[in-house]
Amino acid sequence: MKKLLIALFLFPVTLVVAVPSAKPRLGEAPVRKIVAAMSLEEKAGLLVGTSMEGYAGEGAVTGRTLKTVPGSAGTTHSLESYGIPTTVMADGPAGLRIDPERAGDARTYFCTAFPIGTMLASTWDEAAIERCGAAMGNEVLEYGCDVILGPGMNIHRHPLCGRNFEYYSEDPLLSGKCGAAMVRGIQSQGVGTSVKHFAANNQESMRLQNDARVSQRALREIYLRGFEIAVKEGRPWTVVLQSYQRTLHAGEPRVADLCSARRMGLRRSCRVGLDRKT
Repeated sequence: MKKLLIALFLFPVTLVVAVPSAKPRLGEAPVRKIVAAMSLEEKAGLLVGTSMEGYAGEGAVTGRTLKTVPGSAGTTHSLESYGIPTTVMADGPAGLRIDPERAGDARTYFCTAFPIGTMLASTWDEAAIERCGAAMGNEVLEYGCDVILGPGMNIHRHPLCGRNFEYYSEDPLLSGKCGAAMVRGIQSQGVGTSVKHFAANNQESMRLQNDARVSQRALREIYLRGFEIAVKEGRPWTVVLQSYQRTLHAGEPRVADLCSARRMGLRRSCRVGLDRKT
């Protein structure tokens, strides 16, 4: 009888001890606690994001993602056990780019064609650009996206660059001021921006094979200056989108050191992909 009573007493205690502690959830626990609880695989999954089948890096990514928001440019993995939802990224920068029609849905989802970067920069009006960004950000929000891939910040190095229309100017100061105003406007609506393409992304032809050779002085004074201004004055919440070229030679020290987070004013959330020099 005594053994039975002891067993009955210990059984519920064992159950209490065996129950695993609940995972911290976003919105309830500090972010540091959530990160500390995540496995290495879960952390890597957030950084890698979901794949875009059949996309090898050439051409626009519009329409490659069919889930969540059809026509968006990609999503991150969700971690439901931590309360972390999927983040939807849509292409830009002259307005939102998603599929205007969806299978089984009679409604349409057409987006506004906002003025291109070169036209906005021609106004020399930061306040007007910020208002344009606010209108754009509201559309991003209403269509269920979280981050727009823009603004484009590269320098007009050559008139034949296939994406010059997306970029602001050949002048880094003007580019930086315009980019910062656009970032502030878009983010005023509660959605994020992805300043691109960092850095020296100045041609579309064979962009994945391009070998960009830039002196340290030119890189600092021209090709990085606009990004620095946009990051420090615009304070983008999310990422800095990397450039497409295979290599970026800037002499020594390494490009990764040259474009250090401290000098650029980048925060830990930024993703910089320039450490590919071989």
